[in-house]
Amino acid sequence: MRRRPRIMGILNVTPDSFSEGGRAYTTAQAVAAGMRLAEDGADIVDVGGESTRPGADEVPLAEELRRTVPVVRALAGAGIAVSIDTMKAGVMRAALDAGATMLNDVSALQADPDSMAVAAGADAAVVLMHMPGNPRTMQALAHYDEPVEDVLAALQKRVEAAVAGGVERRRIVVDPGIGFGKKLAHNLAILRALERFHALGLPVMLGASRKAVIAGVVGDTPMAERLPGSLALALRGAEAGVSWVRVHDVAATRQALLLWEAAWPDRN
Repeated sequence: MRRRPRIMGILNVTPDSFSEGGRAYTTAQAVAAGMRLAEDGADIVDVGGESTRPGADEVPLAEELRRTVPVVRALAGAGIAVSIDTMKAGVMRAALDAGATMLNDVSALQADPDSMAVAAGADAAVVLMHMPGNPRTMQALAHYDEPVEDVLAALQKRVEAAVAGGVERRRIVVDPGIGFGKKLAHNLAILRALERFHALGLPVMLGASRKAVIAGVVGDTPMAERLPGSLALALRGAEAGVSWVRVHDVAATRQALLLWEAAWPDRN
């Protein structure tokens, strides 16, 4: 039987997330939402206090700490595995102290000069994602000679830098960064070639839930109506053998993956 990817459930504790349409959680509401994600089948809940949508403004450290750390502490205290989605070393450190077991950095430990040391000193998984520039500049930097080869090479460099910086290779997960500094053609090229990313010899994460690539293929579609496309991309990830899918709709994704795992013929 083929093995389905594990599910990372997205919990954006922000007033300006691209997917939640400006929903502002209180801490209690965020904790309840995170618990629902776990009940729905998330293997880990990814707590983020700063939007990384294209053009997003940076959130001050104190505000990001205020938004995320109490939520991480409550979820971890309830026995739920928690990841922290941040580019700031201070947030990483506080979230680890509060019980997070994974660092998910869309800048691949480049945005904050202290992030590498925090990641090296922790016994936590580290997700290194590909993104040119930062959320404010990434779409202007979406230029590639060969998107798959260029993203692979960039991720390889970040893996080498992380290992040189003291992060054990066994703790690293790579993410090609669908939608981050990539146009539709780039995203589709990467999705078609997901199997190539196993050449890095590390677990691969796919984060394509509700992304603009869906609207780019099917036509202008509101975020709330992108579940079918999100499930299709999660199944594409499963077919490609990714280890993780990062999604908003955990229950629906889990159902789709369970059926995929049960019904797909074993090709080995």
